[in-house]
Amino acid sequence: MACRGDLIVSKPDETTPKLRCLVLGIGNLLWADEGFGVRCVEALHERYEFPDDVKLLDGGTQGLYLVHEVQAAERLLVFDAIDYGIEPGTLKVVRGDEVPRFTGAKKMSLHQTGFQDVLSAAELLGGAPSQLTLVGVQAAMLEDYGGSLTPEVKAVFEEALALGLTQLAAWGIEPKVRRQAAPSLLHKGLDRAEYEGGRPSADDAFRLGDERFIPKGA
Repeated sequence: MACRGDLIVSKPDETTPKLRCLVLGIGNLLWADEGFGVRCVEALHERYEFPDDVKLLDGGTQGLYLVHEVQAAERLLVFDAIDYGIEPGTLKVVRGDEVPRFTGAKKMSLHQTGFQDVLSAAELLGGAPSQLTLVGVQAAMLEDYGGSLTPEVKAVFEEALALGLTQLAAWGIEPKVRRQAAPSLLHKGLDRAEYEGGRPSADDAFRLGDERFIPKGA
Protein backbone atom coordinates (compact mmCIF):
# COMPACT_ATOMS: atom_id res chain seq x y z
CA MET A 1 0.00 0.00 0.00
CA ALA A 2 1.22 3.53 -0.79
CA CYS A 3 -0.10 6.87 0.43
CA ARG A 4 0.09 9.98 -1.78
CA GLY A 5 -1.39 13.03 -0.06
CA ASP A 6 -4.83 12.09 1.21
CA LEU A 7 -5.19 9.18 -1.23
CA ILE A 8 -4.23 5.67 -0.18
CA VAL A 9 -3.35 3.44 -3.12
CA SER A 10 -3.22 -0.35 -2.80
CA LYS A 11 -1.29 -2.82 -4.88
CA PRO A 12 -3.42 -4.56 -7.50
CA ASP A 13 -5.17 -7.80 -6.59
CA GLU A 14 -3.24 -10.48 -8.48
CA THR A 15 -6.37 -12.65 -8.72
CA THR A 16 -8.22 -9.97 -10.73
CA PRO A 17 -7.78 -10.45 -14.50
CA LYS A 18 -6.18 -7.53 -16.30
CA LEU A 19 -8.06 -5.46 -18.83
CA ARG A 20 -6.62 -5.87 -22.31
CA CYS A 21 -7.02 -2.13 -22.78
CA LEU A 22 -8.32 0.98 -21.04
CA VAL A 23 -9.49 3.80 -23.32
CA LEU A 24 -9.38 6.93 -21.19
CA GLY A 25 -10.69 10.41 -21.89
CA ILE A 26 -9.27 13.17 -19.70
CA GLY A 27 -10.59 16.71 -19.38
CA ASN A 28 -13.22 19.11 -18.10
CA LEU A 29 -16.31 19.37 -20.30
CA LEU A 30 -17.14 22.79 -18.88
CA TRP A 31 -14.15 24.56 -20.43
CA ALA A 32 -14.41 24.35 -24.23
CA ASP A 33 -11.49 22.35 -25.73
CA GLU A 34 -10.66 20.92 -22.30
CA GLY A 35 -13.48 18.49 -23.02
CA PHE A 36 -11.80 16.96 -26.09
CA GLY A 37 -10.66 13.74 -24.41
CA VAL A 38 -14.00 12.98 -22.80
CA ARG A 39 -15.88 13.75 -26.03
CA CYS A 40 -13.65 11.31 -27.94
CA VAL A 41 -14.35 8.45 -25.54
CA GLU A 42 -18.05 9.36 -25.51
CA ALA A 43 -18.19 9.15 -29.33
CA LEU A 44 -16.41 5.80 -29.43
CA HIS A 45 -18.81 4.43 -26.82
CA GLU A 46 -21.84 5.66 -28.78
CA ARG A 47 -20.66 4.23 -32.11
CA TYR A 48 -19.00 0.93 -31.22
CA GLU A 49 -19.30 -2.17 -29.08
CA PHE A 50 -16.02 -3.23 -27.51
CA PRO A 51 -14.90 -6.62 -26.15
CA ASP A 52 -15.52 -7.23 -22.45
CA ASP A 53 -11.80 -6.88 -21.68
CA VAL A 54 -11.71 -3.34 -23.13
CA LYS A 55 -13.02 -0.52 -20.96
CA LEU A 56 -13.96 3.01 -22.02
CA LEU A 57 -13.81 5.55 -19.21
CA ASP A 58 -14.63 9.21 -18.72
CA GLY A 59 -11.61 10.11 -16.58
CA GLY A 60 -12.65 13.74 -16.25
CA THR A 61 -10.25 15.46 -13.85
CA GLN A 62 -10.07 12.64 -11.30
CA GLY A 63 -6.26 12.56 -11.18
CA LEU A 64 -4.91 10.00 -8.72
CA TYR A 65 -8.33 8.44 -8.29
CA LEU A 66 -7.66 6.82 -11.68
CA VAL A 67 -4.71 4.79 -10.39
CA HIS A 68 -6.73 1.61 -9.84
CA GLU A 69 -8.16 1.83 -13.36
CA VAL A 70 -4.71 2.27 -14.88
CA GLN A 71 -3.28 -0.54 -12.77
CA ALA A 72 -5.88 -2.92 -14.15
CA ALA A 73 -4.93 -2.35 -17.83
CA GLU A 74 -2.29 -4.00 -19.99
CA ARG A 75 -2.56 -1.20 -22.55
CA LEU A 76 -3.68 2.40 -22.19
CA LEU A 77 -5.06 4.69 -24.90
CA VAL A 78 -5.56 8.29 -23.73
CA PHE A 79 -7.36 11.16 -25.45
CA ASP A 80 -6.60 14.64 -24.10
CA ALA A 81 -5.95 18.27 -24.99
CA ILE A 82 -2.23 19.07 -25.29
CA ASP A 83 -0.11 22.16 -24.82
CA TYR A 84 2.81 22.20 -27.27
CA GLY A 85 2.33 25.78 -28.37
CA ILE A 86 1.57 24.62 -31.91
CA GLU A 87 -1.24 25.50 -34.31
CA PRO A 88 -4.66 25.11 -32.64
CA GLY A 89 -6.40 21.99 -33.86
CA THR A 90 -3.15 20.13 -34.58
CA LEU A 91 -3.28 16.45 -33.65
CA LYS A 92 -0.29 14.71 -32.12
CA VAL A 93 0.14 11.02 -31.31
CA VAL A 94 2.73 10.12 -28.69
CA ARG A 95 3.64 6.59 -27.69
CA GLY A 96 5.49 4.70 -25.02
CA ASP A 97 8.42 6.41 -23.34
CA GLU A 98 7.74 9.59 -25.28
CA VAL A 99 4.76 10.17 -22.99
CA PRO A 100 6.31 11.94 -19.99
CA ARG A 101 5.72 10.05 -16.76
CA PHE A 102 7.32 12.32 -14.21
CA THR A 103 6.76 15.92 -13.17
CA GLY A 104 9.39 18.21 -14.65
CA ALA A 105 9.19 16.86 -18.18
CA LYS A 106 7.89 19.10 -20.97
CA LYS A 107 4.23 19.92 -20.39
CA MET A 108 2.27 17.85 -22.86
CA SER A 109 -1.22 17.26 -21.54
CA LEU A 110 -3.18 20.11 -20.01
CA HIS A 111 -3.63 17.70 -17.10
CA GLN A 112 -0.04 16.51 -17.08
CA THR A 113 0.72 16.77 -13.38
CA GLY A 114 -2.26 14.64 -12.34
CA PHE A 115 -1.80 12.15 -15.16
CA GLN A 116 1.93 11.80 -14.54
CA ASP A 117 1.17 11.10 -10.89
CA VAL A 118 -1.26 8.38 -11.95
CA LEU A 119 1.31 6.72 -14.22
CA SER A 120 4.17 6.94 -11.75
CA ALA A 121 2.00 5.67 -8.88
CA ALA A 122 0.86 2.71 -10.99
CA GLU A 123 4.45 2.00 -11.97
CA LEU A 124 5.59 2.23 -8.34
CA LEU A 125 2.95 -0.33 -7.40
CA GLY A 126 3.92 -2.67 -10.21
CA GLY A 127 0.77 -2.20 -12.24
CA ALA A 128 1.65 0.23 -15.05
CA PRO A 129 0.37 -0.63 -18.55
CA SER A 130 2.98 -2.20 -20.81
CA GLN A 131 1.92 -0.04 -23.77
CA LEU A 132 0.72 3.56 -23.75
CA THR A 133 -0.52 5.90 -26.49
CA LEU A 134 -1.74 9.49 -26.19
CA VAL A 135 -3.87 11.08 -28.92
CA GLY A 136 -3.80 14.80 -28.23
CA VAL A 137 -5.06 17.97 -29.85
CA GLN A 138 -3.68 21.46 -29.43
CA ALA A 139 -6.46 23.45 -27.77
CA ALA A 140 -7.71 26.68 -29.35
CA MET A 141 -9.88 27.95 -26.48
CA LEU A 142 -10.05 27.13 -22.79
CA GLU A 143 -11.50 30.21 -21.09
CA ASP A 144 -15.07 29.67 -22.28
CA TYR A 145 -17.05 28.37 -19.31
CA GLY A 146 -19.91 26.20 -20.53
CA GLY A 147 -18.50 26.22 -24.05
CA SER A 148 -18.27 23.28 -26.40
CA LEU A 149 -15.32 22.30 -28.59
CA THR A 150 -14.05 25.07 -30.84
CA PRO A 151 -14.36 24.85 -34.66
CA GLU A 152 -10.61 24.13 -34.93
CA VAL A 153 -10.91 21.08 -32.69
CA LYS A 154 -14.23 19.92 -34.12
CA ALA A 155 -12.61 19.95 -37.57
CA VAL A 156 -10.13 17.22 -36.55
CA PHE A 157 -12.43 15.29 -34.21
CA GLU A 158 -13.15 12.44 -36.64
CA GLU A 159 -9.46 12.16 -37.50
CA ALA A 160 -8.66 11.86 -33.80
CA LEU A 161 -11.14 9.00 -33.45
CA ALA A 162 -9.62 7.30 -36.51
CA LEU A 163 -6.15 7.57 -34.99
CA GLY A 164 -7.43 5.95 -31.82
CA LEU A 165 -9.11 3.13 -33.73
CA THR A 166 -5.92 2.56 -35.72
CA GLN A 167 -3.96 2.16 -32.50
CA LEU A 168 -6.54 -0.23 -31.10
CA ALA A 169 -6.39 -2.29 -34.29
CA ALA A 170 -2.60 -2.47 -33.95
CA TRP A 171 -3.22 -3.95 -30.50
CA GLY A 172 -5.61 -6.52 -32.01
CA ILE A 173 -8.77 -4.79 -30.82
CA GLU A 174 -11.53 -4.48 -33.43
CA PRO A 175 -14.77 -2.97 -32.09
CA LYS A 176 -18.09 -3.63 -33.82
CA VAL A 177 -20.41 -0.90 -35.06
CA ARG A 178 -23.39 -0.58 -32.72
CA ARG A 179 -26.78 -1.60 -34.08
CA GLN A 180 -28.71 -0.14 -31.14
CA ALA A 181 -28.35 3.05 -29.12
CA ALA A 182 -25.81 2.81 -26.32
CA PRO A 183 -26.52 3.74 -22.70
CA SER A 184 -25.03 7.12 -21.85
CA LEU A 185 -21.41 7.11 -20.72
CA LEU A 186 -21.79 10.50 -19.00
CA HIS A 187 -24.02 11.97 -16.32
CA LYS A 188 -27.41 13.27 -17.39
CA GLY A 189 -27.21 16.62 -19.15
CA LEU A 190 -23.57 16.21 -20.17
CA ASP A 191 -24.11 14.24 -23.39
CA ARG A 192 -22.73 16.33 -26.23
CA ALA A 193 -26.06 16.95 -28.00
CA GLU A 194 -27.94 17.83 -24.82
CA TYR A 195 -25.08 19.90 -23.42
CA GLU A 196 -24.57 21.98 -26.56
CA GLY A 197 -28.26 22.22 -27.39
CA GLY A 198 -29.13 23.56 -23.96
CA ARG A 199 -26.45 26.25 -23.85
CA PRO A 200 -27.92 29.77 -23.69
CA SER A 201 -26.91 32.26 -26.35
CA ALA A 202 -24.26 34.87 -25.59
CA ASP A 203 -27.04 37.46 -25.31
CA ASP A 204 -28.89 35.41 -22.71
CA ALA A 205 -25.83 34.39 -20.70
CA PHE A 206 -23.00 36.90 -20.38
CA ARG A 207 -19.81 34.79 -20.66
CA LEU A 208 -17.00 37.27 -20.25
CA GLY A 209 -17.49 38.06 -16.57
CA ASP A 210 -19.56 40.37 -14.41
CA GLU A 211 -20.29 43.34 -16.66
CA ARG A 212 -20.45 45.64 -13.62
CA PHE A 213 -16.67 45.30 -13.25
CA ILE A 214 -15.64 45.49 -16.90
CA PRO A 215 -14.34 48.91 -18.04
CA LYS A 216 -16.62 50.65 -20.48
CA GLY A 217 -15.60 50.03 -24.06
CA ALA A 218 -13.76 46.80 -23.20
